[in-house]
Amino acid sequence: MADLVIIAYENEEKAEAARRKLLELQKEYLIELSDAVVAVRQADGTVKLNQMINTTATGAASGALWGTLIGMLFLAPLLGAAAGAGMGALGGYLTDIGIDDKFMKDAAEALKPGQAALCVMVRKVTADKVLPAMAQFGGTVLRTNLTAEQETKLQEALKAA
Repeated sequence: MADLVIIAYENEEKAEAARRKLLELQKEYLIELSDAVVAVRQADGTVKLNQMINTTATGAASGALWGTLIGMLFLAPLLGAAAGAGMGALGGYLTDIGIDDKFMKDAAEALKPGQAALCVMVRKVTADKVLPAMAQFGGTVLRTNLTAEQETKLQEALKAA
């Protein structure tokens, strides 16, 4: 089972830096992430999500490849590529992987304009190595499905910054 953790930061830059650090730690096999999204509360009150994976672009690229291959069968590779890219982009746009977008936007409503939240779904973690590395960014835990003891340890580590 994956654990969901949402940490609030004073600005988007700090949340993005924290996400980059998590991705570095993942390369070192200290944490395994399912998703890591930065939610930013805009000045007008709306919430912008900076996804880890652009599903629209990925879908368009995949659709273009398959469209070209199918187009070659019917002797119209350019038409096939264009149609495939369009369908792939639409499919990618409608695909939602990882943390539910509505849930992240609802959680980010608690932020003040200009603030950001790092929403992370963690599959595995070596907590004794990851917590000290993430403590430098500080932050406040907004929501989590961790046990009360785990959440307390996380909040204490973040306050140490």
